[in-house]
Amino acid sequence: MPIHLRANEGDYAPAVLLPGDPLRAERIAREFIDDARQVNGERGMLGYTGTFEGRPVSVQSTGMGCPSAAIVIEELIQLGARRLIRVGTCGGLQPSLRLGDLVVALSAVPGDATALRYTGGEAHAPTADFGVTHGLIHAAKGLDLRPHVGAIASSDTFYDPDLARHARWAERGVLAVEMEAAVLFTIAAIRGVEGACLLTVSDIIAGEQHFTRISDEELAAAVARMTRLALRAAVDER
Repeated sequence: MPIHLRANEGDYAPAVLLPGDPLRAERIAREFIDDARQVNGERGMLGYTGTFEGRPVSVQSTGMGCPSAAIVIEELIQLGARRLIRVGTCGGLQPSLRLGDLVVALSAVPGDATALRYTGGEAHAPTADFGVTHGLIHAAKGLDLRPHVGAIASSDTFYDPDLARHARWAERGVLAVEMEAAVLFTIAAIRGVEGACLLTVSDIIAGEQHFTRISDEELAAAVARMTRLALRAAVDER
């Protein structure tokens, strides 16, 4: 039994959604997963297992930031998880993005050092699994959703002291910034499992001081769209 996920092999499904927020994990289990049962509550990191459209699926919170997410991802893999899809929020960096839009990440700039710890500091391009990512895009068409697809950045600071960093990322074509995907992609590649990332734009970052935040009601609706899409890709047998 791992240290932080107090569960046994078989308690988690092979496919797991990974929100950062424990309460979002609880909501996903309650509203979108059938026959959900709690399989972890250690340190408030809520995890649940049930079914979606008759197929087993789990949801497990990761906490905030790559170090916390790395612990959860490693222990889920120890427990048999083989398809890990992050479902989270992000700050939009491109003018084409709007609040509530969905972003499918192809790659993640490792703005956090955790991913580089896994590579011994060598240059590395954390990249999503193609099959699951293609599944997200395909499923989006079936749900009449049009996600943005491209590179994101994983930061180690929410309140970044370098106020121009977001602009530099945007100039290099980065769509959005969040805090966990780079280490998910890196660990998934090293451990030979599938890792992907689907995000909801919760903030628009324009300039060094200007942030526009989504309303609670709009966020709830956007998260519901994201969750339905992620669950379809999670249980897709391809």
